[in-house]
Amino acid sequence: MDRRIIIIAGVVLASLIGGGIFLFTRSRAGTAETVIQADAPAVPTERERIRGNTLALAQEYIQRGEFQRALDLLDRLLIEDFTDEAARLLKDKALEAAHLALQGAEPPPQAATQGVNLEEQAAVLAAQARLEEQRRLSREQEFARQEAMAAARAAEAAERRAAEEAEAARRRAQEEEMARLSRELRAQMDAVLDLLNQGKAALSRGDIAGADAAFADARNRFPAGENRFAAQVLSEMAEAWYARSDQDTPEGRAAADRAAQFARDAIAQDRTQALPHFTLGKIARDQRQWDAAITHMQEAARLDTQNFMFMHDLGRVYFSARRFADARQSFEAALRIDPSHEVGWFNLGGTLRQLNRQEEALAAFRRAVGLRADYATAHREIGRILHQQGDFRGAADAFGRALQHSPNDIASLREMGASQSAMGNYSGAEASFNRALLAAPDHGLTNFNMSVVMLSLNRNAEALTHARRALEAEPGNPVWVFNMGVIYEAAGNFDGAIAAYTRAIALDPQYVSPRANLGSIFLANGLLDEALNILIDAFRIEPASFEVNNNLGAVHARRENWSASVDHYRRALAVQPGNVTVMHNLAISLSAAGDLAQARDIYREVLRISPANWDAMFELGRVYVSLGNNSQARQMIEYLIRRNPNHPERGEAERFLASL
Repeated sequence: MDRRIIIIAGVVLASLIGGGIFLFTRSRAGTAETVIQADAPAVPTERERIRGNTLALAQEYIQRGEFQRALDLLDRLLIEDFTDEAARLLKDKALEAAHLALQGAEPPPQAATQGVNLEEQAAVLAAQARLEEQRRLSREQEFARQEAMAAARAAEAAERRAAEEAEAARRRAQEEEMARLSRELRAQMDAVLDLLNQGKAALSRGDIAGADAAFADARNRFPAGENRFAAQVLSEMAEAWYARSDQDTPEGRAAADRAAQFARDAIAQDRTQALPHFTLGKIARDQRQWDAAITHMQEAARLDTQNFMFMHDLGRVYFSARRFADARQSFEAALRIDPSHEVGWFNLGGTLRQLNRQEEALAAFRRAVGLRADYATAHREIGRILHQQGDFRGAADAFGRALQHSPNDIASLREMGASQSAMGNYSGAEASFNRALLAAPDHGLTNFNMSVVMLSLNRNAEALTHARRALEAEPGNPVWVFNMGVIYEAAGNFDGAIAAYTRAIALDPQYVSPRANLGSIFLANGLLDEALNILIDAFRIEPASFEVNNNLGAVHARRENWSASVDHYRRALAVQPGNVTVMHNLAISLSAAGDLAQARDIYREVLRISPANWDAMFELGRVYVSLGNNSQARQMIEYLIRRNPNHPERGEAERFLASL
């Protein structure tokens, strides 16, 4: 008795869960629009030239009404590459035209083809395909840009508040210090501060010459002997220049250089000033010079132990340098200074995730949303952790809250769909993925996930459509090619399934799942040698695979190699101990191998888990007879006939009962 289990391993919702942590920082410059430029004409390979000519010739046959000749050509292309969407579309067109012709309808008008150069037509088709790919990439990049900008804006208010608080603290300290000075000295310092503010205002409106003049005048008026005051003013000049810095432009880099010089001048005046070290740390960070950035920010935090931003930004630099344990300590120290900063809790949560401290990360993200209920990105990270932990309902709720506050967050839409699917809410997942596809219709992963949902809803045609779109985005993804095979197999297209599984193996020779499913197809069609060979290859790659061992158990049972069948069924049960179907098949093989006591015990366990398993009940009755326990066998078969009088083998059961 063959009970085949086809396990669709590997076709899971690839939901992006578990990625995407980044640390919020203000945007230093606007994001330029991405311009997709047309590629230079590529010289086609011989294979591409033949494919292009074949497509063009098939098009010509369709226009002439020679539909079968066109279909033969297109089938040849699809046998070579079943993912060839151009060939599929042309085949659909040929079938539609043939159908119209049979009904006596006029096919849609076509352009005249006489004198058409097939290579030229192939080149046109290739150019159209390249243009469509460029458009798809442009849309993807635009959505990615918008998503990144939305995430940066979400933290901007908190960052600005922290900076304003630090500035206010500096101002208070400066005013308290000036209050102790003489009236004449305060007047001199006030004049310097006025020039400082004048220079800052000039910089903010792009008047570089005006800023230089004001800053130079301020420096010339520094009161003699007031090095601390001079250092404070120079530090603010450095910060003003840093605000104009941008490592992506010559002007921005020049501004950073001037900021660095003012900061060094400030340190030369007074080495106890924290702010110039912080400025130098930010410049080094922007230049990705992590060691220098850490050194300066450590010094800033040491000199001003109560400044949240100094300690917090040190944590950000540690994170960028992948020193996550140090980053964690810095973020925790910053939050001890001021626990009211949601961005600090968010960044602590991201660091804890990198350290695989998921529960603590979850608590940190929850502190962030507790401080700011509309913190969409923090809700999204909560969803990611809950999904990882298997709390799919909680994850879907968290993604829903992220979308409540950021309706255009495509990542949360996609990941909510993944969580809904994981909890079996396929209609909800379909709605989420549909919304995501409205924004990015060509997104490969979303189309892949939608195809899995459609397959779960037994809507194979729609599953196939989305699977093809996924492969258009990433033709070489072996999991997505395997997914095509699963869809074909579900639709009964075994040739398509075999082609897809074979291609998935070619793309990733270590990929076990397509080998397992190929073995199942070969087994179902009686190709035992082919099934055995491919499953043995899969077993060598992954000896603990449930699917491979289960199918090997079935193949060996069909070949009546009972000891090998028992061995592989036991291996499968070691992975899934409560799988009733595998237990039943193991009992059959044990019985055939002569190990009747073991078979009896496993049949009993099957019936304990699944009391209405009538086949197992009948077979257990046979085992009881073989063990010489006729009374137990009679009781078992009588119970079967009484409880399930319509059992397909009732006649056999009655004859068996009569023989006892």
